[in-house]
Amino acid sequence: MKSIIAAALFAISASVANAHITSSPDSAPANSHFIAHFTVPHGCAGSPTIAVRIKLPDGLSEVKPEHKAGWKITQRHYEFSGPGPKTLGAPEEIEWRGGPLPDDEYESFGITMLLPPYPTTLYFPTVQTCEKGENDWVTIPAPGQQWHDVKEPAPFVRVTSPTQ
Repeated sequence: MKSIIAAALFAISASVANAHITSSPDSAPANSHFIAHFTVPHGCAGSPTIAVRIKLPDGLSEVKPEHKAGWKITQRHYEFSGPGPKTLGAPEEIEWRGGPLPDDEYESFGITMLLPPYPTTLYFPTVQTCEKGENDWVTIPAPGQQWHDVKEPAPFVRVTSPTQ
């Protein structure tokens, strides 16, 4: 009985230690308006989270971050160059800074977007900054590699075939 309890405690502690930032939901039809909630399940080795920065993949439009009380939002936009004045395009990156979010609590950071009109998997490399330390959830699996097999995987959204 003690070995079963010990194994269960080990499994629970391992799953908490390996908790990654994920998108919920993590799939939606192509060319649809979609709200992804990127959940930060813990801090950095016990230290509270003070910033979450998400790099947005190409192919998105109509992007807006969710307002979070106690957090300041900064958006960095792609710049398009050409004749005439420079104009800002779609957001390239969104950062929430504030909190702090204690290590033993979780929070979700929402982004609404229009998904591309074709099936694909979109990755959202995310940097979690804490009062002490940082977690870089930025690794995109290589072809043939599974998301859960890479160290510090980037959250993703699977864009499925459009609904009729």
